[in-house]
Amino acid sequence: MAEGQKSEQTENLGSHGGRASSWLAVTVMLIGSVIAGVGLTLDNWMVVWIGAGVFVVGGILALVFDIFTDVVIDAPRSGLRAEDHR
Repeated sequence: MAEGQKSEQTENLGSHGGRASSWLAVTVMLIGSVIAGVGLTLDNWMVVWIGAGVFVVGGILALVFDIFTDVVIDAPRSGLRAEDHR
């Protein structure tokens, strides 16, 4: 196959990259999870609740930015066998 040409199996694949605003919301939720995890390991409940609050802020951002609209649904793949993945 020539470089730059798409095969039959990959022509319907969309981008799953997402928008920067969606990644911001996910990053805020990840940071909140890390903060809460550190609080759990330090046995400091104030830090756990701060992390939970940061996570909730990320969740609100996710709702505001409507991150689920970033999902790209590919066309059904038919005819793929184990031999196709070599």
